[in-house]
Amino acid sequence: MEGKKYKLSAGANEDLVAKMGFCLASDKITVDGLPVGYMYREEPEEEDDSGWRFLSGTEEQDYVDNPENSGIFEVNTIANYDKAIVYYLKMPYGTEMERIPGEDKFRKITNNE
Repeated sequence: MEGKKYKLSAGANEDLVAKMGFCLASDKITVDGLPVGYMYREEPEEEDDSGWRFLSGTEEQDYVDNPENSGIFEVNTIANYDKAIVYYLKMPYGTEMERIPGEDKFRKITNNE
C-alpha cells in the first residue's frame, strides 16, 4: 500500500457505521475516487473480516486479480468514500448488489440476471 495516494486523508473520516470489521475495496474507489458500483458480501475469511467487497464496477478481471489494486479497510472508511452503501451494510452473507445508474441506491443481483 506504500506509495498510494488516497482520495480521503485518514483523519477525514466521520463515524458513519458502527465498527463491523474490515472489508476489501478497489483502488478505483479509494485512489481514483470512483463511487461504489458493485458490492458483495461473502463469508468472512478471518475473524475481523466483515465479508464486504467493494468495486467501482469498471474494473477488468486482470485488475481485480492483482492484489496491488485493492486494499483492506475498516467498513466505515469505505462508507466515507460513498455514503450510499451505509443503508445496505447489514445485508446477509451472499448478498450481491449493483448501483442503480444515476442514483445513490443499489439493487440486489439475483442468479437470474
